[in-house]
Amino acid sequence: MFKKMATDALGLSDIGSVIHPEDYDKVDADDYVMHEDDEKIYFLIKSKADEYCFTNKALIHVDGTSATSRKRTLRRYPYFKHSFSNITLETAGTIDLDIELKFLLGNEEFDIDIHKKFIEEIKDLYKSLLKIEEITEENKTFTDFAHQSVQTAASTLQHSRTNEMRLSHEFRDINETTFNWLLETKDQYHLKDFGHVFELFIKN
Repeated sequence: MFKKMATDALGLSDIGSVIHPEDYDKVDADDYVMHEDDEKIYFLIKSKADEYCFTNKALIHVDGTSATSRKRTLRRYPYFKHSFSNITLETAGTIDLDIELKFLLGNEEFDIDIHKKFIEEIKDLYKSLLKIEEITEENKTFTDFAHQSVQTAASTLQHSRTNEMRLSHEFRDINETTFNWLLETKDQYHLKDFGHVFELFIKN
């Protein structure tokens, strides 16, 4: 009840507004942030129908069917499962009231209209999403290269003239080395928390 009243208090319309940190407790998305697991809101866009909550770990979309309906659908998109791509920002023209932030998150397409008075804040979010996309792509390239290297080594061993016992030991050593390396580097190349990116770019 309080959070529905807060929507009007925040002066929201069908065009999204950027919600400042002191008002995060007035939005529905805050109830679904995993604070217990050190999840934190870094950016939040809200209209009467929808909320787009960017945390350090996921995009939480509170999807309203309309501005007048009480029905909401909650969707959560963890960044480590759903990669950003095709990120664009369309700034407002002379007579336009809104700017548009568009992107793909996995296979899901987002097109968010925000009031043009929030252009500076949206620029910060735009840069954050671009950086997350860059990091994700680099990490994927690196891990793909590592897997290809293992496959190449295994293929080389299979075609070598070494005896079967030695081949078995060498293959086992490669597997153990690869597994240990992936275990040691998983936090670096399989990121689930992008808080450091938001902290670098978000100024609000």
